[in-house]
Amino acid sequence: MKVKVINRSAFALPSYATPLSAGMDLKANLTEPIVLEPLQRALVPTGLFLGIPEGYEAQVRPRSGLAAKHGITVLNSPGTIDADYRGEVKVILVNLSSESFEIKPGERIAQLVVARCEQVAWEEVPELDETRRGEGGFGSTGK
Repeated sequence: MKVKVINRSAFALPSYATPLSAGMDLKANLTEPIVLEPLQRALVPTGLFLGIPEGYEAQVRPRSGLAAKHGITVLNSPGTIDADYRGEVKVILVNLSSESFEIKPGERIAQLVVARCEQVAWEEVPELDETRRGEGGFGSTGK
């Protein structure tokens, strides 16, 4: 699938790290580092503008390495970029650790996954089909 992109960053376009990768790394389009203090959040620009095709969305997800090693994650995970959005892609990062974290220019800060999505048409009904699970939720299926 082809996706139109404008790259106003100082860095190469996102690409897949391995042949079977689902996501591409997004980079911080910064001219100088920014420091995220514990529990602080920041809107980090990428310099990318996307033309997502109708019927698709782009999802901004955390990078597992940043989360596991430094407690840095995407606050509204996954963040959705709608097919009709044409502004700059920015990532809301939050520092959930107890230490400061420096985001450097060009640092890989999140992953971008493009996925098909459907819009629904609601059909109001008086009751739903019975299932084995029923109303069980929040851990009801066991550990």
